[in-house]
Amino acid sequence: MTGIVYKSTGSWYLVKSEDGAFFECRIKGKFRIQGIKSTNPVAVGDVVEFNAEDTNNKSVGVINEIHERKNYIIRKSVNLSKQTHIIASNIDLVFLLITIDNPPTFTSFIDRFLVTAEAYHIRTVLVFNKIDAYEIEQQAEVMYLKDIYEAIGYQCVEVSATERKNIDKIKELMLGNTSMFVGHSGVGKSTLVNAIEPTLDLKTKEISEQHMQGQHTTTFAEMYDLSFDARIIDTPGIKGFGVVDIEKEEVGNYFPEFFALKNNCKFNNCIHINEPKCAVKDALEEEKISWSRYKSYIQIIDGEEEHYRTDTRERE
Repeated sequence: MTGIVYKSTGSWYLVKSEDGAFFECRIKGKFRIQGIKSTNPVAVGDVVEFNAEDTNNKSVGVINEIHERKNYIIRKSVNLSKQTHIIASNIDLVFLLITIDNPPTFTSFIDRFLVTAEAYHIRTVLVFNKIDAYEIEQQAEVMYLKDIYEAIGYQCVEVSATERKNIDKIKELMLGNTSMFVGHSGVGKSTLVNAIEPTLDLKTKEISEQHMQGQHTTTFAEMYDLSFDARIIDTPGIKGFGVVDIEKEEVGNYFPEFFALKNNCKFNNCIHINEPKCAVKDALEEEKISWSRYKSYIQIIDGEEEHYRTDTRERE
């Protein structure tokens, strides 16, 4: 039987068959997929082949094959650098939720995620959530960040889940797609999903006052069928995002504004750091490229880990 993985706990998998029935499945042996060594061989969104069994009136099965993925989002654990984790696969659209405060989302996190999404050809929309709670200073920060990312070509949407601002716009983008919602714990993913589809009633928690960051409410990634021809993948809050399997010479290709200037550099193999007559560095000096984006690029090139919650945004 063929099905799609709707939930992965690491030990068992909820699979929806082509006729709409759900099966609790385990995997047969160890999978090695496209040379990827990850903590989870089977991810939410995977199309799989499985053998169904009927045990004690409960639909169960064994996964024995995984179809080729059209794409996936993979991350490197910040503290366990050798460990990788596939968040989800076969994604049409990603909504990256960003908050200015409670908790803060820094440009280093945004840029690292966007590099991975670009590498696997996954369209990403930046969602600035909780805008109803911002004072003038925070509103100005939203405008500043929108200016950076809209100039590159990323769609940005300001949202308030509690006041339902632009919820219809998000639903319109989701129509006919399998969408993934990602961001730090506490950015309001579950609250936003509940505003989009109230019948799901996903659990939410308040921000930790001590650390001003979210508490994990979603333990495992899970996909849901919605009432308006869309599917959503809700994911656990991501503390940090490590870029995986991208060569140093390729990183600039996944910064669209760098890639657009690449042919104007003197050297074909320019990595935009110390080379003379570099079009990217010239654009940087002319303030046509964001310094925060260039800083993120250098950190990725140097293999630096993301400095979660201690990073600072640099103004242009």
